[in-house]
Amino acid sequence: MLPCVLFEDEHLLVVNKPAGLNTHAPAPFAGEGLYDWLRHREPRWAALAIVHRLDKETSGVVVFGKTPLANRSLTSQFAQGKVRKKYLLLTDRPVRQARFTVVSSLVRVGERYLSRPLHAGAERAETRFAVAQSGISARGLTLVEAEPRTGRTHQIRVHAADAGVPILGDVLYGGTPAPRLCLHAAELALQHPATGEPAIFHAPADFAADPRPALRTALVDAAETNAFRLIHGAADGWPGWYVDRLGDFLLSQSERPLSDEQRVRLESFLDRSDLARSPQPVPRIIAAYHKLLTRHVGQTKAVEAAPHLALGQPAPGRFLIRENTVQFELSFSEGCSVGLFLDQRDNRRRLLTGHVAAGFPLFASAIAHRPSPILPELLNTFAYTCGFSVCAALAGARTTSLDLSKRSLDWGRRNFTLNGLDPAAHDFIYGDAFDWLRRLAKKGRAFDAVVLDPPTFSQSKEHGVFRAEKDYGRLVAAALPLLKPEGVLFVSTNAATLRSEDFLQTLEEAIRAAGRRIVQQHYAPQPPDFPITREEPAHLKTAWMRVG
Repeated sequence: MLPCVLFEDEHLLVVNKPAGLNTHAPAPFAGEGLYDWLRHREPRWAALAIVHRLDKETSGVVVFGKTPLANRSLTSQFAQGKVRKKYLLLTDRPVRQARFTVVSSLVRVGERYLSRPLHAGAERAETRFAVAQSGISARGLTLVEAEPRTGRTHQIRVHAADAGVPILGDVLYGGTPAPRLCLHAAELALQHPATGEPAIFHAPADFAADPRPALRTALVDAAETNAFRLIHGAADGWPGWYVDRLGDFLLSQSERPLSDEQRVRLESFLDRSDLARSPQPVPRIIAAYHKLLTRHVGQTKAVEAAPHLALGQPAPGRFLIRENTVQFELSFSEGCSVGLFLDQRDNRRRLLTGHVAAGFPLFASAIAHRPSPILPELLNTFAYTCGFSVCAALAGARTTSLDLSKRSLDWGRRNFTLNGLDPAAHDFIYGDAFDWLRRLAKKGRAFDAVVLDPPTFSQSKEHGVFRAEKDYGRLVAAALPLLKPEGVLFVSTNAATLRSEDFLQTLEEAIRAAGRRIVQQHYAPQPPDFPITREEPAHLKTAWMRVG
């Protein structure tokens, strides 16, 4: 169970939304909201429905319907005002009254909403406030309960500002800057849609917690995963700096040596087990490594490209991390890459579970042959350390891993063994991807799924330079003869200059030119611990396509 899940039964899923995550996707390529991420994560959540929302920077209780009965009931209860909502907010302004009510109509002007006197035809907005605790901390903060009697956008925020007590962190409405918007949906009371019994859901507020690690702890189950991104550049307030948790270690990356401020931030993570909560004890972080990012990887010696110890005790030559219960071997001494790209975690999980997205099973053709299923086959090109292959093999597929590095394929074999898989039952091919795609097609090989995750730039003696921006269509064309009808093509790129729309258009044109068609498609952005903002645009673009 994900840490953010408060309650689940046949009809309801109740979640404690972290601050900094939209309730739903704000735009097609702007990253998933909580609803999208949940709906595509588990088959039993495929029919989730949104019945209310919280602002991106507001945390707290959100309820989703799982059945038509729940959706009808919840929609009716919210529309009729039968759902009781209690919020908590912090303000650093003096609160003159113990209890007060604000009633007005709200008018949108740009990104803000303005409070106006009630007049004919205007929708009524009413919020009741009550002081819960005064004199919090040396700053003299006040904790206030807010009960919205109506459900208008930004209602509590506007009414708090109207009353002279803007919410701490709500700079849009005159609040003092703070690490987060200090508004939390603490309680939701409703009637259960099936039983009619009262149901009350609570989530405690923790305004003192750093909202960036808190977002990760809400969405990562440490019993299953101890490798994820902690700081994602400008999206987390640190432009150009990236920090990953890798089991017992941190990996810091930037184009410059660590600053004093960055070093202090890394030290704050060391020896802390609360970065990912779990019912089981979580190993503490014991060391931090720093890697200098360079745009000239091919011209950099391996020893210079490898991360170097910055804080704590040295890591062993090889160490293990856990991702979705799967174990992977990592190393800080193998050059510029440590053995796993964390931004592909959700995609590896799709292979592990056989669930691409809501209504999109991975190996549908193999499943259709039950009770005598044909063992599905997966081709993983540019396999590196075979992370995709390991997950597919654990799901019951026979895999073929293709890479230009013998060392990486040997690393991949060790990952197979780590997870109780026999490497001898799978194929590992050393060589150029384009060359082997042609040779496999000539042999008549066909696969239920093909993974294409090439480097943005590469060069081989046989086929020269490959640039994702201009050559991806050629790669897809070479792979399609190996994909069975109704097979799934997984395509991915980190090319920063390639827009998502252009990437998808390239794929569609290559598939159409091959005389085939896209039957089903799911675009998968990078996971929530790699947040997408204007300051930190998306780097990872991935698509899953069932091709007829």
